[in-house]
Amino acid sequence: MKLTAIRHTRVAVPAGVCYGQTDVSLAESYKEELEQVKSVVANYSFDAVFCSPLKRCQLLAQDLFVPENIQLDQRLMELNFGAWEMQDWETISRTAETQKWFDDFVEVRCADGESFRDQINRTALFLDELRKQPHQQVAVVTHGGILRALNCLLEGVAPHEAFQTKIDYGQVIDFTFDSSKLFQVSSCLNEFERD
Repeated sequence: MKLTAIRHTRVAVPAGVCYGQTDVSLAESYKEELEQVKSVVANYSFDAVFCSPLKRCQLLAQDLFVPENIQLDQRLMELNFGAWEMQDWETISRTAETQKWFDDFVEVRCADGESFRDQINRTALFLDELRKQPHQQVAVVTHGGILRALNCLLEGVAPHEAFQTKIDYGQVIDFTFDSSKLFQVSSCLNEFERD
């Protein structure tokens, strides 16, 4: 199975603001960015489209694909930053709680939110369900955090190293999700489960 992951385009949020699962709008540059994404996926033929329910992903998915074919999935949402949502990172970073998260974002949860391992877990559950379906070419319209989780689960990137690779707004990344990868995903499901 081929899995094509598409990150949403730029959002109408000031730089330096943490927005995670907040349902923010897309930036004024959306139409131009949409055309760039369209040009990348124009020659693809997808037999299934999955999408985060947040409107920044839904709008992109609806403009790229037949809306009736889009399946919304909560597991494809961005990291839940909890109490930090829509707060300025500079202000947030001054607390001891945030420093613990910066020191180990993989295991430590945000205040009232998730850790990166939590996000990897739900991405792994999505993949585990997806592998049982007969699709050949799948599109997933989602967020930067999910693309990084996919890199961990399908490419073997260590979770602590996942953010070392830049993922741009509107970026399209192809993954091969075959039987050899299924073992890795299955192993990751066990590895990433919390006690």
